[in-house]
Amino acid sequence: MSIHKGRGFACINYPIGMNLGGDPSQALVHSNPDGKFMVTLSAIDLGQGMKSVVRQIAAEALGVPIADVQVDTADSDTGPHDMGSFASRGTHRVGNAVIRASAEARKQMLEAAAEELEVAAADLDTDGKGNIIVKGSPSRSITISQTAIAAQFKQGRTLSGRGIFLIPPSPVDPDTGEMTPVTTFAHAALVVDLEVDDETGEVVVTEINSAYELGRALNEKLVEQQLIGGAWMGVAHALYETTEPYYPQRTHLPLDFNTYLMPGPAEVVPHHIAVLERPAEDAPFGGKGPGEMCANPVLPAVANAIYDAVGVRCDALPFTPEKILRGLRANGGAKKRAAY
Repeated sequence: MSIHKGRGFACINYPIGMNLGGDPSQALVHSNPDGKFMVTLSAIDLGQGMKSVVRQIAAEALGVPIADVQVDTADSDTGPHDMGSFASRGTHRVGNAVIRASAEARKQMLEAAAEELEVAAADLDTDGKGNIIVKGSPSRSITISQTAIAAQFKQGRTLSGRGIFLIPPSPVDPDTGEMTPVTTFAHAALVVDLEVDDETGEVVVTEINSAYELGRALNEKLVEQQLIGGAWMGVAHALYETTEPYYPQRTHLPLDFNTYLMPGPAEVVPHHIAVLERPAEDAPFGGKGPGEMCANPVLPAVANAIYDAVGVRCDALPFTPEKILRGLRANGGAKKRAAY
């Protein structure tokens, strides 16, 4: 028995959202009587942290503390239309819609404050701490809470906004059919180090190193957690998860996580990440978001690392010990690892 070490590399250019049909997202923003703001969406947070990022985006666009913003994604019947949580589109599409809705609500808020302070709305600004101040005269101010009360109980005004982000349809070349399916791409490069046991076919990932270009990291901690968790989703797809041999038949399906194998917390390995920020022009505050790109490069990197370790080229998921042992038998044993 021998343990063979291998290293695999993969890179990816990942499209953000879609262009077919415009890929629209809508958002509504309104103030409650106490000056707190609610963002209403039909986009769903699947655990990727979209609610947190949307709160940040709305707070920045409104000019209010993040604690004064809440996000409601409860019901697609009562919320504005959204295409869905897929195609890594949440931060880009929803974030842009929230900026537009927040800008309209902010305009209403400043106009209401201007009426109370008897100045022009253009002369007002927010301090990000819950106050609206007169430019050049910070002592003249009104709280956002006082503004909301005055607007709704005195002026008869709503502090609300609507926003939609829609991608213009791409022109189609009449001769070639070529078009631009998306407006922006994210990028990644990833290296996986692993070990292969040539007696059992078992694969153990030992380290991951990656670099991601995703516009701007709007929430650095969420980005880090999503990249680490997403990478382990990729490892699970590469080495563990399967419904074979019965798929697509629905008989003999796994009943629980005792029969549907996945890597657990104890199997998480060091993952060193470099986040490269190159703000995208059409993205909310430059952020495109990691999305599905977290997991995608892991699979080919693992396949390349296995090939580097023992010379077996795996081309069907998952890369099980059985497949590796069959490959070793077909090759007459493990091939010597090439020197770097």
